[in-house]
Amino acid sequence: MDWTLEVIVLPVTDLDRARDFYRDKIGFHVDIDGEVMPGARVVQLTPPGSGCSIALTDGIPNPTGDPQPGTYHGLQLCVTDIDAAHAELVARGAEVSEPQRYAPEDGATFMYFTDPDGNGWAVQEYRRRLTEPLHQVLADLAAKGAGETAD
Repeated sequence: MDWTLEVIVLPVTDLDRARDFYRDKIGFHVDIDGEVMPGARVVQLTPPGSGCSIALTDGIPNPTGDPQPGTYHGLQLCVTDIDAAHAELVARGAEVSEPQRYAPEDGATFMYFTDPDGNGWAVQEYRRRLTEPLHQVLADLAAKGAGETAD
């Protein structure tokens, strides 16, 4: 059985403000914005090229507990060109750190931003994805059979 991570519910105080931030400043696509049942609204947004979305909710019960806005840190996006991604975010009006190169190896360069509630994101440069898209790597692994691990 496949187990796919497709949606992360992100706690925010104001759905419209958060939707506008992620859509206008970060460039996510709005997939859903509406009442999904009486008194319950969901705004679902997806980063370009991603198989995982974020959901901003109001009125949806969470049986495992309700996280507080601004408490999520370590959410991570990956890009193939961090300088181009930085320029795009700055042009959109996002406050984002300068790229930080921790080592010369691929995957060791990051930049950071927070949403209006303080939820923290990292953006990692992973140039290898230009020639090895994640969906293809996963498909190749699946074709080889279960039990083998990625490099």
